[in-house]
Amino acid sequence: MTTVDSSTVAGSARIDPALTAARRYTWLTQLNRHASQMPERTALRFQGSSTTWRELKDRVDRLAAALAERGIGAGARCGVVMTNCPEYIESVLALNRLGAIAVPVNFRLVADEIAWILTDCGATGLLVDAPLAGIAGKIRAERNDLICLVAGPAAAAADAGPGAESYDEAVAAADPGAVPMVVVEETAIALIMYTSGTTGRPKGAMLSHLNLLMQSITIVRGWQLFREDEVTMVAAPLFHIAGIGAVAPMMLIGGTTVVFPTKAFDPGEVLDALEAEKVTGFFLVPTQWQAVCATPGVADRNLSLRAISWGASPAPASTLQAMAETFPGLPNIAVFGQTEMSPVTCVLDGDDALRKIGSVGKPVPTVAVRIVDEQMHDVPNGTVGEIVYRGPSLMEGYWGNPRATEEAFADGWFHSGDLVRRDDEGFIYVVDRKKDMIISGGENIYCAEVESALAGHPKILEVSLIGAPHPRWVETPLAVITPADPADPPTLEEINEWCRDKLASYKKPTRIEIVEALPRNASGKVLKGELRESYATG
Repeated sequence: MTTVDSSTVAGSARIDPALTAARRYTWLTQLNRHASQMPERTALRFQGSSTTWRELKDRVDRLAAALAERGIGAGARCGVVMTNCPEYIESVLALNRLGAIAVPVNFRLVADEIAWILTDCGATGLLVDAPLAGIAGKIRAERNDLICLVAGPAAAAADAGPGAESYDEAVAAADPGAVPMVVVEETAIALIMYTSGTTGRPKGAMLSHLNLLMQSITIVRGWQLFREDEVTMVAAPLFHIAGIGAVAPMMLIGGTTVVFPTKAFDPGEVLDALEAEKVTGFFLVPTQWQAVCATPGVADRNLSLRAISWGASPAPASTLQAMAETFPGLPNIAVFGQTEMSPVTCVLDGDDALRKIGSVGKPVPTVAVRIVDEQMHDVPNGTVGEIVYRGPSLMEGYWGNPRATEEAFADGWFHSGDLVRRDDEGFIYVVDRKKDMIISGGENIYCAEVESALAGHPKILEVSLIGAPHPRWVETPLAVITPADPADPPTLEEINEWCRDKLASYKKPTRIEIVEALPRNASGKVLKGELRESYATG
């Protein structure tokens, strides 16, 4: 293969570095484009305040200059530990502006867990906001070498320990023209996104600018977001790929991102924001949509929604029906994927939402998919296998973890760990995580399949299935249930009667546990390891 050097093609002419940088796609090139072509249009909204594209570029340039002055440069890693706020997006963009790598970190972790991530990726900087300055202080008590800027009131910097500085003061004092444009290749790492770590220490998925572009194209195509007046609201945490991934398409098309502040989920407040901000597209997990649809007066709201979407966990038929009745005529789009794929791999279009209940849809055009057995043989339609991927949205690998990368990329495909089946129309159904499958008396039991059947019971609000030890069958299904009415929880007999015509006998729960709420990580995923530790004994 012959590689052509662009300088050879250009001859002896001197090419402006800004032009060279603009030939590459990053969300920085789009920021510059929007700031030039529609400077006064709104880029960000937060709690009633607006930031234009011109203002966002100025603040990003200033923050980049401030970070460069403090020693952050190309290739450096810098942790971003903030609640949802505009400074979060500014921080990620400013780091990428320098060719540095942003490391979004779950702010719900304790100081030792955050410190482990920062050490694992070799971070030299830490950007936090005022609510998390105390956590930064605990980390920096052991890592006082970390450069630290604290967004919010200037006094909050003191909580982050000696040497920490005010983010706003640093931005205000910086020269926006001090740092020339850095040429960043599309394959350069933009983010290190640490996986949720439900099965052990989190791994840092390295996502490139090309990965983010593919995510943007996937969402723009799937939602038909071709207009600059699109308004998306990000309620998911920005440290999660569902949060920062929702910003990427707005950076591509020049739409407006409404950043919803971090707080306990309140469907009434969410509806207030959707109405006031004239949001056109919005993502929630199924349990949140269920709460929104049950909110009194929701049908009377003056909403501007053009599409709604859901993902992260299966949606019961009752929830999908409620969404169809509450938002008639709106495309209801299901998305499926994982952090390592930037994240979307499959989409279920709104037209098929009710016809193909339980499906995650079909693969997106930018992702190649196979469903394989343990020997990497393709399985026929209707047979359960692991879904594996290839494509330009696939991460570069796990940071500093060649063994995990090699295992994930075995046989030249990315192994998702998701067990699925495909029907004769090409629609994919997730039956379980490979590591969550229960083997009872030699029979494979797929938790997602059983959970889907149980979720329709009128006395069940939420359910998660785990394997519990059994003297004869090795393990059998245990259903951990949050009841719809705590005063009237379902009995095991009622559940098994409900399953009579829905599940084979060996798939039915042999035991249930009633809980107030299922334990979840910050991504909304049920912590099955925690459930096993608490209940799968004896």
